[in-house]
Amino acid sequence: MAEPIMKKARGNGVEIQLAIWEGMGKEILCLHGITANCRCWDVIASVLSPKYRVLAMDLRGRGLSEKPPTGYSLKHHLRDINCIMDDIGLEQATIMGHSLGAFIALAFGAQYPERVGHIILVDGGGNLSEEQMDKVFEGIKPSLNRLGKAFPSSDAYLEAMKQAPYIQPWSPAIETYYRYELENLDGKVRCNIRPEHIEEEAKNIRKVEISTFYPKVSCNVLVLRATEGLLSQDDILLPEEVMERMIKEIPDAGRVDITGLNHYGIIFQPNDERDRAIQAFLEK
Repeated sequence: MAEPIMKKARGNGVEIQLAIWEGMGKEILCLHGITANCRCWDVIASVLSPKYRVLAMDLRGRGLSEKPPTGYSLKHHLRDINCIMDDIGLEQATIMGHSLGAFIALAFGAQYPERVGHIILVDGGGNLSEEQMDKVFEGIKPSLNRLGKAFPSSDAYLEAMKQAPYIQPWSPAIETYYRYELENLDGKVRCNIRPEHIEEEAKNIRKVEISTFYPKVSCNVLVLRATEGLLSQDDILLPEEVMERMIKEIPDAGRVDITGLNHYGIIFQPNDERDRAIQAFLEK
């Protein structure tokens, strides 16, 4: 697994942590999910670099980025990305987002079309009903439940994470991802993401009608869809009718279904089908 270079950049009034896998070709800026961090991209970035230069950011409030007391919404993330690109001299990039990151990628492509060459949506960006959104949040509840809890050691924390049925099989990349988010607290450890920040983010997500951005995206878009649910087939992130609407309403969008993987597996597990789809799309 390739190890990234870690670098700080200036967002919109906050310091943002970047992981960078150096490469010679197109630059790809990666955006993670609601309670994730930049190291969720280790597996995919290791495949894409050094042919491509891959950059992954910790969204504000996550990982090693600054954690302001408030300001967790789509508009804040868009401003952060724009400022980061200015700060590091990145005029244009492919934007690849997973889950919440897919929402952000779509909105960024609609608002800053000159800065986006391609968009890759990894199991996200669908316009879900309130009922389906409830099912998704129920599906990711085990992930949300780790926030704010103290554990006696990093090994105890990892052992608890290994019990989650949706993130199997366990791997060194997944362990790196979870270790990265740990902070010490009075002799114990906990995830460095504050529950109240995620609560604010979740409330703001529900206010967004993501489909309003679909017709405003002018670049090529690839949607990668995980075919398996998290805890059941009811909590799939991109149900077929939602996926069909995306392909119909985003002007230049194509889809590839990644069979046998769920919302987490599509980003954490090695998968040739996914990797080939991404690389073929980037060569367009």
